Amino acid sequence: MLPKLKPCLLLILLLSLSNTFAVQAQTDDTTRKSLNEVVVTAQKRTSTLEKIPLALTALTSCSVKDLRLWNNKDLTGIVPNLYAADAGDGRDAISIRGITTTSYDPAVATYIDGINQFGLDTYIPALLDVQRIEILRGPQGTLYGRNAMGGVINIITRQPGSQPEAAAEITEGSYGQQRYTLALRTPLIRNKLFIGLAGLYDGRNGFYTNLYDHSNYDRQHSFTGNYFLKYLPGKDWAIEWNVKNRENRNHGAFPLSTSPLLSFTLDQNAQTTMIDNTFQTFLSVRHKGRRFDLVTQTAYQENYRIYQQPIDGDFSPLDIVTIINNYGRQWNNVRAYTEDIHFSSPDNSNSRWQWIAGAYAFYQTEPNKQATRYGKDASQYGLSDSLFSTIDITREHKWGSAFYGQFTYSLNPRTHFTAGLRYDYEHQWEQVSELYQHDPSPHPVTILPDTAGHTAFYAFSPHLALDYQLHAHTTAYITYSRGFRTGGLTQLSSDATQPPLVGFHPEYSNNYEIGIKHSGWSNRLRANLALFYVHIDGAQEPTLILPDAITVTKNAGRLNNWGAEGEITLIPLKGLEINYNAGFTHSRFQTLRLAQNGEALNLAGRHQIFAPQYTSLLVVQYTKPVGRQLQAFIHGEWRQTGTTWFDLANTIKQTPYALFNIRTGFRTRLMELAFWGRNLANKKYISYAYDFGAWRLGDPFTWGITLGLKLGR
Repeated sequence: MLPKLKPCLLLILLLSLSNTFAVQAQTDDTTRKSLNEVVVTAQKRTSTLEKIPLALTALTSCSVKDLRLWNNKDLTGIVPNLYAADAGDGRDAISIRGITTTSYDPAVATYIDGINQFGLDTYIPALLDVQRIEILRGPQGTLYGRNAMGGVINIITRQPGSQPEAAAEITEGSYGQQRYTLALRTPLIRNKLFIGLAGLYDGRNGFYTNLYDHSNYDRQHSFTGNYFLKYLPGKDWAIEWNVKNRENRNHGAFPLSTSPLLSFTLDQNAQTTMIDNTFQTFLSVRHKGRRFDLVTQTAYQENYRIYQQPIDGDFSPLDIVTIINNYGRQWNNVRAYTEDIHFSSPDNSNSRWQWIAGAYAFYQTEPNKQATRYGKDASQYGLSDSLFSTIDITREHKWGSAFYGQFTYSLNPRTHFTAGLRYDYEHQWEQVSELYQHDPSPHPVTILPDTAGHTAFYAFSPHLALDYQLHAHTTAYITYSRGFRTGGLTQLSSDATQPPLVGFHPEYSNNYEIGIKHSGWSNRLRANLALFYVHIDGAQEPTLILPDAITVTKNAGRLNNWGAEGEITLIPLKGLEINYNAGFTHSRFQTLRLAQNGEALNLAGRHQIFAPQYTSLLVVQYTKPVGRQLQAFIHGEWRQTGTTWFDLANTIKQTPYALFNIRTGFRTRLMELAFWGRNLANKKYISYAYDFGAWRLGDPFTWGITLGLKLGR
């Protein structure tokens, strides 16, 4: 069982630290008259936001708090042309500029503290103790490699430093929402050894009611931890050891409704608890030298994900199909090992050449065992048999390596040219078998003996950019990038038209972008504009095979995306900040041919899934001193999302909708009390849908109160 922390416990722990730490002023300069310079590490080097020639959004820790970003799915609409589709199982199908997928190899790569969240199995979606989030739009294959076709979400958490500090936050809200965080960072040996600890408990009741027994469905509670140990053996060396873990319990995963009415109800006879445990650790060594900097990162990731009892596979009150995967820790336990080492020119170098070069390697193993059980009502599927199971067993190994390099040359003080290239090689091996078991026999019969296959492929990912400083505060740029998403082998399913161990090729994209970045009005205005065009060959289109709940992927067509993005930040008055961003994406298939029910479908001209036609966000925040140490603030959001399609035939869609959010309260240097409301109009909208006619709604109106305390730096 996960620990259920009490609010008073967090307060006692935090207040007890006040006798240890000296209270120091910590202000976020919330009533500032001008915009702060934003420092990012998006290109694996320290730079400012304005100097990077690509579309990039940087969210500071203050923005994360004010926007109430608790999970990666909350980024929808915050960033132009970004959409995070939430199926309800804690995995988000993230789309940027119409580049997306529903497979477990993402189209948008997520990095936390420099470590690639290798796949949707092993990534941690909860946002805990965040210092900064950088979202890079467009292919980032040169520096980030596989599965960064749509872009990269780069999350940086707070690390321990030379000054002790602590923070706690307590949230109580509607639907039984409870969210408690506690963080502590302090030196153990002055200027040598530092430790950082952060923990998050998050729980709520479900939004759905199961009409089968009138129970609360989709109740969730989880614990997430982030632990740092940092050692400085010398002036120019740093060694970091980090451990992250997440233990999630979802009492009713995949809350999908097949009702034609948009309501938070479903009707399922099989109910279960999803156990979803993720563990990550990495060791990093950093060296800053006179001639070059060095970074090495060795990482291990693991995810164990099962259903304690069989989960409903037909989404109905009948006993037709259930899915079983609870066969012990040796199954359904994904493990990944990664190694990244790179050299770069020093950050403080004044040379006309800036460069980075590195190598990357990985190994992944994924043993899966899953049964599809046909119950007493199996005749509803047209089957003459019932009370039997087919058990699919898959053993999969992947390994690969890459070499990459990129340089920037200053042609003159105003003009810079960037070029980069990456070479990736990957090999995959897969073994499948299938068993048949009829009740009440305890002995399954082999119907497909062990059969193995393998595939291998490579990819080149070039990048070119030219930027020119029009004047002191305005820079224009043009870029070309090529991205790729990994290929693979098809899984075993009950559909005879989808044979297993058939290789599908990588998906490649060519991206062209022009943009302009401007800051002015005494540094009270920042504006960015980008236009883009993307062409994808060999588009991978996953097909969900029912009742197995297995995804089969094929190269099915060509896709064209084009659009525009704009971001504006303005401080017209002291304490008043206005942010507006908008994105437009036109994403359609030139060619798309799929097999369905034994027939070939020509879906050319259809819209891409999970790719809203537009997104926009207006944020207005005003902060006013109401005393010597006290400030009052109000933060309002208006988010709009355009028409979004959820199946390739474009029969299931969500029409444009708007969400209104608010956050208001009081803050001092050491405390903040905030009242918040989300989806104030209680708008009902589809967040995720399957092509067989089942969907999950976005979160309804919720409200809550948050108390935050901090001590130290």
